[in-house]
Amino acid sequence: MTLRDIARFLDATLEGNPDQEILRVAKIEEAGAGAITFLANPKYSRHLATTHASAVIVGTSVVAEGRSPDLPQLTLVRVADPYVGFVRILAKLHPPAPPLPPGIHSTAVVDPSAVLGADVRIGANAVIGARCQLGARTMIGPCAVMGDDVRIGDDSVLYANVCVREGCRIGARCILQPGAVIGSDGFGFAPKPDGSYEKIPQMGIVVIEDDVEIGANTTVDRATLGETRIKKGAKLDNLIQVAHNVVIGENTVMAAQSGISGSTRIGKNVMVAGQVGFTGHIEVADGVKVGAQSGVHRSLTTANATYFGTPAYPHREAMRIYGSFPQLPELLATVRDLVKRLSSQTPPAGESQSKPTL
Repeated sequence: MTLRDIARFLDATLEGNPDQEILRVAKIEEAGAGAITFLANPKYSRHLATTHASAVIVGTSVVAEGRSPDLPQLTLVRVADPYVGFVRILAKLHPPAPPLPPGIHSTAVVDPSAVLGADVRIGANAVIGARCQLGARTMIGPCAVMGDDVRIGDDSVLYANVCVREGCRIGARCILQPGAVIGSDGFGFAPKPDGSYEKIPQMGIVVIEDDVEIGANTTVDRATLGETRIKKGAKLDNLIQVAHNVVIGENTVMAAQSGISGSTRIGKNVMVAGQVGFTGHIEVADGVKVGAQSGVHRSLTTANATYFGTPAYPHREAMRIYGSFPQLPELLATVRDLVKRLSSQTPPAGESQSKPTL
């Protein structure tokens, strides 16, 4: 594509040679002639002076300064959001290959009662259970298992070894990375008088709405009764545990190794960093941000607020608390010294002396 074509595709403004041909995309510090790159983070602005790329996708107010005249001409492609522009042009110049060839592999096991949409692709040793419904252009990877009565919408991709248990529903344009498990039993056990446990039947399902992505080896448990639901546009990273009857709101994103206990409700547009733990039966308001390794033990009811720590506090309060930690040894020494001084004083007449301890 020429930069003129790219500018038209991105609805961008060009500063430079519109006839320059672009062959590939690259990182700003590694790009060479014929490559296009991007600058979204101001801390990398220094690379504009040294990059060998033919073009850089930048914001509307970025200025390229200090560039040597000995370097190739640099064309700036100005857009409102450079990162989104780069993602779009990356997909345009380097479209991903389909994960599966057309058709149904000869080793796949498809129940005769299953209903397959147009152009469905099914990989080797995959299993499609009774009464399953697969939407048009859906792809089921090798060794994936769809239990009985599973429904999957159009254009969804389920990679190798994904398991979707009986009755669960997956929307359109969803992506489930390898090893994801949808609809495993919720963790429900009733204690008995003898100290053992009675398994509580898990009778519900999982519903994953449209445009959701589930990372590798992430597990979403079926509800005890009713539904565990992940709403439209949510994105879950690898190695996440979603317990029974949880609801995750629209366009919420959650990083790896986080866990949500049963019956918790996460709002829409929430951002959860890695290794965050949520206790059960709480609610998280829309737009909340939770910092890495936080422990959320109560409902977070203030929309668009930021929390951090274990237990999780509002961000500013958490920074004060954690900022005081390095001062604790000195503070402890001071308190001990005060206790020692108080202990050495003679008490007033008629009062017994007691030693404060720490």
